[in-house]
Amino acid sequence: MWILFTFLAAFMQAWRNAFQSKLSKEVSVAGVTLARFIWAGPIAACYLYGLHQFQPTALPNFSGAFLGFVIGAASMQILATGLMVKLFKMQNYAIGAGLAKSEALVAAILGVLFFGTQLSVLGWIGVTVGGIAVMLLSSKQGFKHLSLKTVLLGLACGSSFALTSLWVREASLTLQGPFTHRAAWVLLWVIGLQTIVLIGYLLAKDKSTLTALWQRPKLTLAISVTSCIGSIGWFSAMSLQAVPYVKTLGQIEIFFTLMIAVFWLKDKVKINDVAGLVLIAIAAVLVMWS
Repeated sequence: MWILFTFLAAFMQAWRNAFQSKLSKEVSVAGVTLARFIWAGPIAACYLYGLHQFQPTALPNFSGAFLGFVIGAASMQILATGLMVKLFKMQNYAIGAGLAKSEALVAAILGVLFFGTQLSVLGWIGVTVGGIAVMLLSSKQGFKHLSLKTVLLGLACGSSFALTSLWVREASLTLQGPFTHRAAWVLLWVIGLQTIVLIGYLLAKDKSTLTALWQRPKLTLAISVTSCIGSIGWFSAMSLQAVPYVKTLGQIEIFFTLMIAVFWLKDKVKINDVAGLVLIAIAAVLVMWS
């Protein structure tokens, strides 16, 4: 089940990233970040309502630990999304999305050190291969010309996404009930908090960005819808399985990314990029076997 949810998340996230890449050419980083959440809240609420109608369960108790994990996850996801938009501005879409995938390796390290995660030897090999792939994707002209600035930004983005995922899983584990309901509650809380924070910030600092989003309703809605469905997949998968496994398998998203980049965004993908994508596929297979 966690594998199916991960594939759903990876497919939808590839499209969300593509839409965000397109919007980033016209709207500020904060605006592109808000587009991810602004319509996702109502969708998440409808999804949660539907789950409770299909399988009625008691409302969970929201502890202080739950709120702490939610606040941490919401903050890190805002930061990670903003960093990824900057990557899109520095590189083409495929490379920016690829660098963000460093989260799998970071999640494995942080998970083992601080969250009690356990990985098999084969799992560690898969995660490491994925890390090598990220290095390939961050280099325009091979390792000799590796861009340190791009790598650091990519690692910062991946680390923020990794912390988001780890705290999302911890928040889900504090709740009672079916995994689908737990994941949906975490999703609603995280998206709601993010939307309130970003709208408040833009109202105070940059109202023109809100106007820009209002003038691009179709693209903004597309980002929110694909983001919400993708998050449902990620949150559900992470309620069932350890984050490093989910995120390493989720690197299969890069294949969807490549197809979108070449056929829809008309980006040029080099041999180095293809090699990195192949290694990511190998990493995903190793994790599934483990």
